[in-house]
Amino acid sequence: MPTMTAAERRAQEKREYDAFLAGCPSRLLLDRVSDKWVALVLAALGEGGQRPGDTRAGAPMRYSELARRLAGVSQKMLTQTLRTLERDGLLTRTVTPTVPVTVTYELTGLGHSLQGLMREVKAWAERHMDDVLANREEYDSRAGEVR
Repeated sequence: MPTMTAAERRAQEKREYDAFLAGCPSRLLLDRVSDKWVALVLAALGEGGQRPGDTRAGAPMRYSELARRLAGVSQKMLTQTLRTLERDGLLTRTVTPTVPVTVTYELTGLGHSLQGLMREVKAWAERHMDDVLANREEYDSRAGEVR
């Protein structure tokens, strides 16, 4: 049996990723990116805190900006989400030695490649929420019926 180099081994493992298999590491990544806070952080960073009249699309954001943009996120959850995204290489954390210290977060190239998909999922949810609510109401009204 010939010995494989590390690069050959990685290439073979990459070809073998199949999220339908229980032991596939891509399942962990799918679990991570399907988290609502991950999706919202990526969408917010991709917009760069963009609001009407703001042209900084994709600009770095401070922690406090992200916390304000993501209504309902706890400090603990936002911190955990940012750390895992940094660990996965989807965003960078930049510390600027000012008084007080300034910390900003910005998407990496890998993060931008995922952010577009997350922005579309977010837009889909916003566009179709009325349909989903109507379907839920119809389903729940039939709950007493025999299925």
